[in-house]
Amino acid sequence: MSELGSQTARIAVVPEGVNHPQWPDVVDFVKRLGVTLDPWQLEVLRVSLMRTLDGERWAAFAVAVCAPRQNGKNGITEIRELIGAALLGEQLVVHTAHLADTSKEAFRRLEDLIEDNPWLKGQVKHIWRTNGHEQIEFRNGCRIRFRTRTRGGGRGLSGSPVIFDEAMFLPEVSMGSILPVISAQPDPQVWYMGSAVDQTIHEDGVSFARVRARALAGEDERLAYFEWSMDAETPDLVDDSMLDDLMHLAVANPALGRRIMPDYIRAERRELDRRTFAVERCGVWDAPPLDGSNHQVIPIQVWDSLADDPAAEGARLMDPVVLAFDVTPDRSRSAIVAAGGRADGLAQMEVVDHRAGTAWVAARLAELSERHEVVRVLCGGSSPAESLVKDCWDHGVTVEVVDTSDHAIACSKFAALIDDREVRHLGGEDLRAAVKGAGKRPLNDAWLWSRKNSTVNIAPLVAGTLATWWFVSSEVGEMAVF
Repeated sequence: MSELGSQTARIAVVPEGVNHPQWPDVVDFVKRLGVTLDPWQLEVLRVSLMRTLDGERWAAFAVAVCAPRQNGKNGITEIRELIGAALLGEQLVVHTAHLADTSKEAFRRLEDLIEDNPWLKGQVKHIWRTNGHEQIEFRNGCRIRFRTRTRGGGRGLSGSPVIFDEAMFLPEVSMGSILPVISAQPDPQVWYMGSAVDQTIHEDGVSFARVRARALAGEDERLAYFEWSMDAETPDLVDDSMLDDLMHLAVANPALGRRIMPDYIRAERRELDRRTFAVERCGVWDAPPLDGSNHQVIPIQVWDSLADDPAAEGARLMDPVVLAFDVTPDRSRSAIVAAGGRADGLAQMEVVDHRAGTAWVAARLAELSERHEVVRVLCGGSSPAESLVKDCWDHGVTVEVVDTSDHAIACSKFAALIDDREVRHLGGEDLRAAVKGAGKRPLNDAWLWSRKNSTVNIAPLVAGTLATWWFVSSEVGEMAVF
């Protein structure tokens, strides 16, 4: 059959520049490997290696490719990694993936290419195969490292390029950990390789979406962006006739007729629901909000709308109150939050104290208990805060430790109170930042605030959740709030 897949990206952004002076050597390197790149793969590779007109740096600081799965994106990165270390003398090439298995699979493909080519294998000094520490070192001193994206993964490294594989799963916290790897490099480059983002299933797609938005806006002179996709605003707006038309599918799948056969796509169409097929095979985006608000358990706009001026007469918290405290995992900061009722019948929470360390917490709770009618002091069980319970008792403060199941109830209740606009707060940047950057983790059919999945210190939010939940759910709260 004739080749159907379009070798030209529907969306292509190419920076100004000239071919790399070693481009003929790159082409020869690929031939010697026994690899035949599709025209589109070769073009992406060529553009990615272009130099600025003065030859001083990469024309593209960022290179991004978006195409449906199994079209051959990995074939480009494999070559880019090998030539970087073996031909261009890049000291450290870093390949990152969102899952350990994905990272390991990329490593194995590269290892197989080396094993199949004795001339290249002779340039390799050592290959490390230890899980999580896969690495290829060449005799010239250059290395290719494979890492799983984690909060800390990438810290302590310094190299370029950095390749973000499967960029639709790219948490911003991982970007913050890994992207500084290239900051000290004289000529850094970063790659984003992925498929279309659907905000309903790709919780961490906003980083890739921002790259795409820059491409569509034409506002980034050092971005190379290539996208194969059907021309549709959202997956739900793709006509059935387009989903069934091989010519439209060819626009989105450059490997159609090469690695992906029409019969397979027809079978896939029967098996997948309409929206999934539009996203995964047709490359149609449903981009998330670029401000990251789709991640927010509590939309920041809603949170801001519930803030009162601390000087307002109605914003005064009345006794009795509930206090809760929380501590960051590294014990670098602690927070105390109070919750109670107001004269207007609404519940209110406010950060009483939030500062460095933990040594001050017990004494401060004792002071507050003397000055106010405190009906409960809470902290979360199996948390860093629980380590302060004995100190609190020594200061005469009785602490109730909230177990995990009740903590999950507290989180759900707190979110519902915010959603129903039944709680007020006094604003403050620390608490606002916690709300904006807080992530969650599942617990059976419920959920908890997650320190691991949060991008900021959430101690004020955790304490506020516990205090507000207990106050509103208790008889004290029912009498004070009406």
